[in-house]
Amino acid sequence: MSADASKALKAITGTSRFEASAEEYTVAQAAADLVAAFPATTVTKDVCRVYTPIGTPDFDLRITWRLADGVPADPPAPNFTQLKMGENAVAAVDKAYVQFACRSPNLLNASSVAHIVIGVQHWAVPTEPEGDVEALKDAYATVAHSVSLAMAKELGCEDDGGLPAQPVLDPA
Repeated sequence: MSADASKALKAITGTSRFEASAEEYTVAQAAADLVAAFPATTVTKDVCRVYTPIGTPDFDLRITWRLADGVPADPPAPNFTQLKMGENAVAAVDKAYVQFACRSPNLLNASSVAHIVIGVQHWAVPTEPEGDVEALKDAYATVAHSVSLAMAKELGCEDDGGLPAQPVLDPA
């Protein structure tokens, strides 16, 4: 996780301390699971979960991956802001998704492209956001970008899946 993503997690959760996920929740394990699933599209799978420390208010942030058929053709829902990252990136006050294309020798058929969607979502009953709405959108997008870039690197995607080194938070 990048330093910016660590700061973003603090903005999202209100803390800089977290409980550990289970040992199987790593980018490396998620990448291995993705390679095993490719080329079929998948349901959403966990990369990891982020919890606040025991004894503090509960907060469950889920970071997920899935394989998609291709680039979405429909415009995003009105609660999302479209961003200029990867094939498709959107952010809202309680979630963000970054989709990127990966061509890699680590995939079964290195000549084909995997369309990978990384999601970051607060798993709770929806409530009105507290605080700076734009800052929350940026924070979710920053975490989604960081995990997407880590996944692209772990998979050995050409050109890091077309992802920039830093998140692009300007609306498309």
